[in-house]
Amino acid sequence: MQFTGVIHRSVVVGGCHSTAKRPFESPWKGLKLTPNPAFDSYLKQRFMDKHAVIPARLAASVIAVPPLARDSQLKIDVAENRKLVKHIEAGGITTLLYGGNAVLYHLRPSEYARLLSMLVEIAGEQTLVIPSVGPAFGTMMDQAQVLADFDFPTVMILPQKEVADAQGIASGIRRFVDAYGKPIVLYLKHDRWLPPELVAKLYESGLLSWVKYAVVRDDPARDDYLRELLAVVPSEIVVSGIGEQPAIVHLRDFEIGSFTSGCVCVRPDRSQQMLTSIQAGDFELAEKIRGEFFKLENLRNAIHPIRVLHRAIELAGIANTGPMLPMLGELSPDQTTQVAAAVRSL
Repeated sequence: MQFTGVIHRSVVVGGCHSTAKRPFESPWKGLKLTPNPAFDSYLKQRFMDKHAVIPARLAASVIAVPPLARDSQLKIDVAENRKLVKHIEAGGITTLLYGGNAVLYHLRPSEYARLLSMLVEIAGEQTLVIPSVGPAFGTMMDQAQVLADFDFPTVMILPQKEVADAQGIASGIRRFVDAYGKPIVLYLKHDRWLPPELVAKLYESGLLSWVKYAVVRDDPARDDYLRELLAVVPSEIVVSGIGEQPAIVHLRDFEIGSFTSGCVCVRPDRSQQMLTSIQAGDFELAEKIRGEFFKLENLRNAIHPIRVLHRAIELAGIANTGPMLPMLGELSPDQTTQVAAAVRSL
C-alpha cells in the first residue's frame, strides 16, 4: 500500500477532534511522510491486537517485559527489536509490556512517537502490546497526546515513589485517563504505595485495565498487602509482576490471573509452559520449570535486573541489544561471564 501527497492526522484535543499538521517520524527508512488518517487506519487494521484487555486475555499468555535494543549511537534499533519480538512470539507469547526493562524511565520525549510506531510495525497481528508512560506527570500528559495517534488498548503508568504521594498519584491517574480516554495498567511496585481502598476506588471508577503487583517478599505466601488488595478488587485483573519465582504461589494460592516476566524473553516456550502447567494444576512440572530460570533470575536480583536481562538477550544470540541507555552502566567482564553461563543453562 502506498501513500503520497500532503496528508494530515486527526488529533483529539480536550475531547474535540481537530486536524493538526505536525511532524511525523516514520519507522521506514528513507520514507518521510506527513501523517494521514488513511495511513493510520491501515496500520491499526494490519498490525497488533487492539482489542480491550479482558481477564481471559491476561490469562492466555505470560506477559513478556522485553528490553529495548539500541544501536551504537543509542538510537532505537528496529531490526534488532523485531528479532527479539519474533523470538518471543515464536515461543507462544502473545502479550508484550514495554516498561522498566526497556528503560522507558529515561526515554527521550522526542523518541516516544518513534517507539510506538516501531511497536506497531514489529508486533504480530495476534500480539497485544502495552507501552508505558511517565513516571513524571508532565511527561505522561504529553505522551497522552502522542498516544492519541495510535490504537493501543491500554498503557502502564511507571511508578514513582520519591516525589509523589497516594492522593496525588490517584489524581494524576484520573487526569491521565481523562486525557488518554482508556483505562490504564496500575503498577504496584512498592509496599503500601497505594492503600487498597484507594485502588478499589480507581477500579470502581473504571480507571484500571489491570494491576501489575510486584512487591517483593522473602516469602511470597506471606503478603498481607496482596491479600487486602484482593479483598477489594477482582483477582482476575491482578497479575504477578515479579517473574517466574513467585508465580506458582501467586497463581495457586492467591488465584491471580497470570504473571509478567523478563526471563521469558530468553526462553518464551518454557515460561509459557510454566503458566499453562500452573493453570492445569501440574505444580510439579511448573516447579521444575521455575527452577530452570533460577540461575538467571538470581543474577538479576544480585547484580541488576535490567542490566542482566539486557545483556542476556544478546548472549543468547537472540538479538543485539546494544549499549545500556544511561543512566545505567554495563556489566563487568566477570558478570558477563556469569550471565553467559546462566543463559546456557536455559
